[in-house]
Amino acid sequence: MRKVWRLIVIFYILFRYGLDEMAVSYFPGRRLAILYRCLFFWRSMSVPPAARLRKALEELGPIFIKFGQMLSTRRDLLPTEIADELEKLQDRVPPFDSSLAVGQITKSLGAPPEKLFASFDRIPVASASVAQVHFATLHNGREVAVKVLRPEMQKRIGRDIELLYLFAALGEKFWRDGKRLRLTAVVHEFDKSLHDELDLMREAANYSQLRRNFADSDKLIVPEIFWDYCSTDVIVMEKMTGIPVSQTDRLVEAGLDLKKLASDGVEIFLTQVFRDAFFHADMHPGNILISVEPETFGRYIALDLGIVGMLDDFDKEYLSRNFVAFFRRDYKMVAQANIESGWAPPDTSVVELEAAVRTCCEPMFDRPLKDFSFGLVLMRLFQTSRRFNIEIQPQLFLLQKTMLNIEGLGRQLDPDLDLWKTAKPFLENWMDEQVGMKGLIERFRIESTHYSRIFPQLPRLVQEALETIARPDDNLKRFERLQNGQDEINRRLSRFMYFSGGLLIGILLAGFLAGGALFF
Repeated sequence: MRKVWRLIVIFYILFRYGLDEMAVSYFPGRRLAILYRCLFFWRSMSVPPAARLRKALEELGPIFIKFGQMLSTRRDLLPTEIADELEKLQDRVPPFDSSLAVGQITKSLGAPPEKLFASFDRIPVASASVAQVHFATLHNGREVAVKVLRPEMQKRIGRDIELLYLFAALGEKFWRDGKRLRLTAVVHEFDKSLHDELDLMREAANYSQLRRNFADSDKLIVPEIFWDYCSTDVIVMEKMTGIPVSQTDRLVEAGLDLKKLASDGVEIFLTQVFRDAFFHADMHPGNILISVEPETFGRYIALDLGIVGMLDDFDKEYLSRNFVAFFRRDYKMVAQANIESGWAPPDTSVVELEAAVRTCCEPMFDRPLKDFSFGLVLMRLFQTSRRFNIEIQPQLFLLQKTMLNIEGLGRQLDPDLDLWKTAKPFLENWMDEQVGMKGLIERFRIESTHYSRIFPQLPRLVQEALETIARPDDNLKRFERLQNGQDEINRRLSRFMYFSGGLLIGILLAGFLAGGALFF
């Protein structure tokens, strides 16, 4: 009943903001659309549709806000006015009452902000779908940012996730492609990432890991975490200032090279994915700043690490084979990689899958971002996967979403960016480290601790193996003993089955006779 009520509320909010008119506009014929609008003439539609869409998403809650954030990066797919409005969801979500934030800090850290900090600004500097941020100063003079979780987030997200599970189950049952797309598994991945985001201690650990990974980088800055002031609902980190990456006019005024920023952004993303297998999976423009401080001028600043993606060795191996094949335009290798990984049925025709992948990917090469859409390529690849019954892997969903974000950032900074040309040198070097001589030496180094335990045992193990081979009679006797033991076990099991069967028949017969006596 609760799910039905929530569904009614969702449709009511969409109706109240007039978003149903977008669906009506697709009705065949203008008469039906005009009649529909006449029926609801009393609704005020003076606010532009883009603003109504943003407000509806804000009222619907965190999951819908995140959906709007993702859409805001796809200016190639949306009208400008809608993209501009949805961009406000990235860091301008209406804040919650500061007294609630103070109460949350006091409850989580055991003291009010006035005691914990030398100064605390009650006016939030940023507000997002899950939390809001206040600036403060520690007693040692360090300027920090205090991130506070929104109240009752678990309950609000839980009710919408239940609806998503319901829709996914219905889709897998009634939609032809539902099972192949593994809708329930995709929702589970989304559910997991959202609940991970609600644990701010996990986010703090993500900051610490990414900061360690890029400790020597001249392209990315990650704020320091102050662990003495962290809990599940509150974390305190180094205060960072910069220009949002989406504000290109301000970046140009500050003297920054947009082409270099675009190239650096691609390299940062590839480094996270392929070197570390640990990447920022929520890279919308509201979470990325560019430093203008003299000592860190032009470096990216990573914020909001509530959602990160991780790849295991199997995923990395799959991606490495595909990327090498893509850059060589060896579409047969791409087809074979999908079949050998088990993601495509084993009876799939390599020749047909090769031709389909070539059709999807060949238009991307040697063209700047402005001349093709990576989102469109992904859509064509999904259509290909449907045709060949290739299973969509939920663990790669965050990577696909992040790649779309990167494309959106690249379009804003440098529409002439050649994504593949920028990425190719990095990926070739990475492939050399993975499957070339560098990779072989590195794997030997990692496994050396295991070899150090095995090598001293090798002479004894070889001697025992040779002695076993040299005594065939002993092996035969050992096998005969095992066979005799197995025969004895089988005989006992047979006797037990006969006894149990007879006992069961006797019980049933007695019950039947007793029942018959009662009946007569």
